[in-house]
Amino acid sequence: VQLQASGGGLVQAGGSLRLSCAASGRTISNSVMGWFRQAPGKEREFVAAMWRNGVNTYYADSVKGRFTITRDNAKNTVYLQMASLKPEDTAVYYCAADYNLILSSIRTARMYDYWGQGTQVTVSS
Repeated sequence: VQLQASGGGLVQAGGSLRLSCAASGRTISNSVMGWFRQAPGKEREFVAAMWRNGVNTYYADSVKGRFTITRDNAKNTVYLQMASLKPEDTAVYYCAADYNLILSSIRTARMYDYWGQGTQVTVSS
């Protein structure tokens, strides 16, 4: 599967953005989908994930209540709706997919097999 992330940009603190991750080559309806981010000088960190059933979602504590992950099987696309953005949300955001992930690994970047190219999100104060 190939993943293409988009939707990043520059936004003021308190604003919103929606990231998209369009998949091609294989359906993502039976995959675990994740969003991760990496700020300069920092390790890639978990943001959100959706289990393969398309129902169960998981979030980092830092974004819980502000970010929402959704999936549109018809469009083979996963989204990350981000609200109440903060300067500390500034990072390159990556989407990832894996078809064999176990639940205990859902927050671990190295366990995902497929990655998009990343999209920059910059939140100004």
